[in-house]
Amino acid sequence: MSASGRLLSLVYTSTASHPFRETALEQLLEECRRLNAERDVTGMLLHRSGRFIQVLEGEPEIVRALAERIRNDGRHHDMRVLIEESIDERRFPDWTMGYRAFRGDPGLAPAGYRDSFADLYADADRMTTMRALSELTLWFRVRTARSA
Repeated sequence: MSASGRLLSLVYTSTASHPFRETALEQLLEECRRLNAERDVTGMLLHRSGRFIQVLEGEPEIVRALAERIRNDGRHHDMRVLIEESIDERRFPDWTMGYRAFRGDPGLAPAGYRDSFADLYADADRMTTMRALSELTLWFRVRTARSA
């Protein structure tokens, strides 16, 4: 934990520059998990149709430096930080990088369906972004618990 006792949570979205095959994602995750463990960074990564949403949490200086490194990584573009906030405790304390491919075709959804994943890409207000992130975090946790 940082000297002030506060951690930083940073949430961003980005678009893959080229399609990622599952094997390429697995290799990326293996590398990220190793580096994140060394840096004491936790979080989650969601991927769907070439779009990413990632939560990073840890020491503020480390998380900001990592976000800058990610921003300059040519494997993706259009990185947009959605949320950057101080937190007292980690939301993902046991995950050096939890990952799930977010599947489903929103075009097949029933009328009135709201896509939390898409809400994070829209120019939504902070409340909508926070609600969408909360819904996706719950979705992630439920699926992780089922596969354990």
